[in-house]
Formats: sequence, C-alpha cells, structure tokens
Amino acid sequence: MRSRKSKGMKSMEQRTAPFRGDIVGSFLRPSRLKQARAAFQGGALSREAFSRVEDECIRDLVDRQTVHGLKTITDGEFRRSYWHLDFMWGLHGIEHAVADQGYAFKDEETRADTAAVRGRISGENHPFIDAFRFLKSLEDEHQTARQTIPAPAQTFAELVLERDTGRQPSLRDIYPDDDALASDIAAAYRTVIADLYAAGCRNVQLDDCTWGMYCDNAFLDKYGITRERLKSIAEFGVDINNQAIDGRPADLVATSHVCRGNYHSTWAFQGSYEPIAPYLFAHERVDAFYLEFDTPRAGGFEALRHCHDDAQVVLGLITTKDPRLEDPQVIKTRIREASAYIPLDRLCLSPQCGFASTEEGNILSDRDQWAKIDLVQAIAAEVWDS
Repeated sequence: MRSRKSKGMKSMEQRTAPFRGDIVGSFLRPSRLKQARAAFQGGALSREAFSRVEDECIRDLVDRQTVHGLKTITDGEFRRSYWHLDFMWGLHGIEHAVADQGYAFKDEETRADTAAVRGRISGENHPFIDAFRFLKSLEDEHQTARQTIPAPAQTFAELVLERDTGRQPSLRDIYPDDDALASDIAAAYRTVIADLYAAGCRNVQLDDCTWGMYCDNAFLDKYGITRERLKSIAEFGVDINNQAIDGRPADLVATSHVCRGNYHSTWAFQGSYEPIAPYLFAHERVDAFYLEFDTPRAGGFEALRHCHDDAQVVLGLITTKDPRLEDPQVIKTRIREASAYIPLDRLCLSPQCGFASTEEGNILSDRDQWAKIDLVQAIAAEVWDS
C-alpha cells in the first residue's frame, strides 16, 4: 500500500479526498431532469436535447455544492438511473436485462432492471469518461471532482446472480469459472480507471453493497454461508477490488463506500461490520473507507480496529433517509467514540450514503438535503477546526 502520510493532514485536507466534511456522491434529481428523462425514454425528447438538460442541471448542482462549501464535487449521478447498473451497462460485453424481480428492501421492492453478460467484458470507450470530462471542466482550484462507480465486487455479484433467469445466454458459456470472469472485470476496471485518470480524475470512489450483505446474519443464514465460506467469499471480493486499483498512479485516490442499501429512504441489510472487517478493512488497498453508522443497524465502532494504517475512515453518521437533523452534540460524541479505535486525525464525517442512489431519490426535500450538507460541514469545522 502506498503511504500518503508524508503529505501531512493539512495538505490532504486542501486537495485530496477524503475531506473532513465530505459527501458520498448522489443528490436528489431536480424535477426538470426527471421530466426530461421520462420524455427522452418515451421518444418525445432527442438525445441531444436531453443531454443539454443534464448539462444544465449538473452545472446548477456544482454551483450549489460550491456555495455550500464542499471541497468534493460530483455530478450527483444525474446522468444515471441507478448508482451501479448504468456503469455496468457501459462496459463491453454487458447489457441491460430485466430480472425476475427487483431488489428486496425492507417493505419495498425496486424496479427489476439488471445486467447480463453477452460477451467478453472489457472497458474501453466507457461513456462515463466523457461525463467526467464535463464535470472536470466545472472544477475550480479549491475543489476535487470525484467519480463514483460500483466496485468490481459489486459488478461480479450482479452478473453471477443471473437475476434474469432463463432470459439470457448462460454466463458460463462465456465464462466457465469465476476466476476468468473476475480477471476480465478487473482488467475492464483498470482500463476505465486509466481513462478517467487521463481525463483528469484524481479521486475514484468504489461503491459496494456486497459487504453489507455479508454483515447481515439473516442473509448469511438464508444462504447457508458458514464462517469458513464467508472467509473465502470476502477474500475473493477484496482480491477483485485490489486487482482493479493496484498499480494506479500515486496521486489517484481510491476509496471504498460500504452501503447497506439506499432506496426511497429504506434499507436492505443490517449488522455489525465484524464479519467482514478482518478482510475488507485490513486488506483492501484503498485510501479511505466511507462507512454507514447512521443507525444502530450498523453496530458499534469496534470493527474499525481492523483498518490498515494507511486508511482514513469517513464516518457516515448523518442519515440521508430522514429529513430530521441530527443533534450536533450526539454526532460529536460518536466521533469521539470512534476515535478510540481510529485516531481522530484519520477520521472524517459525511452522510451515510447519497441522497438518491437511484433516480427515485430518498424521501426528503431539496432544502432538507442541503441542510444535511451544512450540518456535516458545521460539525466537521468544530471537531477538526477546518
């Protein structure tokens, strides 16, 4: 792992993620953007006209991120319907498919889209590259433009589940074994990451729900995953993620966000990080972990003791699922509690997830969203005097 300690915390604060008061990435889609997407999908709006609406909405979002003092800027994932599937569909060899059912969340089910293998997977000419170039053009000298993408382990999981059973050629006709599939996925990611870097990207965030599943005892019991089997699965997931990011340029920050499901203000998985911490926190070679700690569903901070010394931890203590603002004193107390396991100078603060992992968005208003961002900023300034 490349150590960044020589840069010093002040330098890292100014130009390199994670920042003391940070974000995860997605923002609520404006009504105008939702309406334009529906019109485009219905054939009433051209691709060019829809792209102009996307561009205008992203410019407005970056302006608002700047006004609210964010050092990280994203495009809010405004060009996507899903946080993960749109990226997968942009890889060669992977196409859109319709699943037998949507993803299961507590008391709710998503749309039934999925991704299916149609040929050998590769990453050249991914549409996210041009999208990032546009975002990069809006970055000022005080900001870092971040690209969020699903983790390689997430793409692997989506494909091997074959959620559209009976309606796609067998995955195993193309990839007879998991190792071959994992190797091509990792190689495709290396291509995309290299192209993002060439486009000026210096901060890539890997979003990963797979670890949330493996934290959940109910999920493990349902699928009969023993402790030994979990060890094997976790090591495989860490390995595919590392294959994708190892060898990256020294000034490209790669981080990991562990998600427990974020759809329409509901969730999918619960449980302490303990089952996966000895593998993920200790061995994934990222520069920071963005972790959800907004409810007791995530357990305590004890699992943070497994984090390798080169990793910062961004505490997701502010929820994006509920408009009510947290008590700043409670949040500051929880940060102090976490510092018993990770030194305070390696901790940061953010919302637990984005505000709209899918275009539906969570159930809160635009005003609520920015109040949450301001709360993160205010608490971070008090705790770290930044």
